[in-house]
Amino acid sequence: MRIKKFIESWKYPSILLSSIGISSIGEWVYFIALNLIVLDMMGVLAVSGLYILRALSTLFTNIWSGSLIDRLNKKHLIVWLTIFQAVFISFLPLLSSLWAIYGLVFLISIASSMYEPTSMTYITKLIPQAQRKRFNSLRSLIDSGAFVTGPAIAGMMFMIGTPNFAIYINAIALFLSALITFFMPNIEKNDFIETKDEKITLKLLKNDWKLVVDFSRKHVYIMVIYLLFSAVMVLATAVDSLEAAFSTEVLSLSERDYGLLVSIAGVGIIVGALVNIIIVKKIATSWLIGLGSLMVSIGYMIYAFSGNFLIAAIGFFILSFSMAFINTGFYTFYQNNVPVTVMGRVGSVYGFIEAFFIIIGTTIFGIMAELISIQFVVILGTLIMFAVTIILFIFCTQPSKEPSKATFYSEKNQIQAPDNV
Repeated sequence: MRIKKFIESWKYPSILLSSIGISSIGEWVYFIALNLIVLDMMGVLAVSGLYILRALSTLFTNIWSGSLIDRLNKKHLIVWLTIFQAVFISFLPLLSSLWAIYGLVFLISIASSMYEPTSMTYITKLIPQAQRKRFNSLRSLIDSGAFVTGPAIAGMMFMIGTPNFAIYINAIALFLSALITFFMPNIEKNDFIETKDEKITLKLLKNDWKLVVDFSRKHVYIMVIYLLFSAVMVLATAVDSLEAAFSTEVLSLSERDYGLLVSIAGVGIIVGALVNIIIVKKIATSWLIGLGSLMVSIGYMIYAFSGNFLIAAIGFFILSFSMAFINTGFYTFYQNNVPVTVMGRVGSVYGFIEAFFIIIGTTIFGIMAELISIQFVVILGTLIMFAVTIILFIFCTQPSKEPSKATFYSEKNQIQAPDNV
């Protein structure tokens, strides 16, 4: 009887995890193949343009997408966003103009930027609070597996075909993901309110941004944890942008050694995700975020201060091992503390802020690396990250001493949506 109940309770979460896995692996295959196609057409500079384009599309989309997401049926939106990406991705190999490819990639990236907050809201509505931490740990494992298997699958496709072949296979995989999602329950069928007459105007966007600001002022602790976590991600991205140059120029590693270093990071991610699944129920969400982030920054610091391959590899393993814990903890914290009725808007506005600082941070780190030195910038970045994670650790573990804040990490916590939703 218990086994039957367990299977029943995990039926739809398992299907959803399968869809996420297909999308995650497909995204790696798509972007690696796209990089090779653009590199072959126009060279290295054109490939850099793809990364800038993705960041700009996130900025452009997150200004308004939250208002749309919260007002539409999440299941239907996920299905249409996935189909939209599949259709436009399948057109990429047919294009010969770089600017046409850029335009199509921009549209695909818009759909991808909308997909994340939409799926987060749908997951939060579908998965009961008691199951969220376990679900998020399994999702971390799937994302980790995609990090390793995605490039490997892409490599296999390039061996038996071409980058264009890989692009088409990914489009088919996305159609499959959309089909799987189509059979998921329509959780908003009964409580969904149609807003046909409500158009996305500047006034509406202004009111929605004001709503997010009011929510943040009312729940300062949630906002602080979110922004500190985002700061860690911004610094990690900025440091990662110098990773290849630091490894080859400062540590004097060969391309083979650098490839091995990346492989070690992949092993760390998988091992960390597996350990996370085993112990996730025994560790408080606050410690997953606080200690996980601290270990990530320590791994980066070991790497930044390393003088040889062995020390750098230890740092890489520690930081990648710890990623699953901080991601699982943060996803659970976010889902339990942001009302689903405003989750799209909150996620989009905060995502806009994070994307903006990623662009600024990466640009500043790149300029400083050119003007001063790569080693100085990487060390400075990791020291700042360490300081931020200490603050995050203190804020996360503070509730154990202050019962009033302990509810933020409770699986029974329910925060009411703002009155002006």
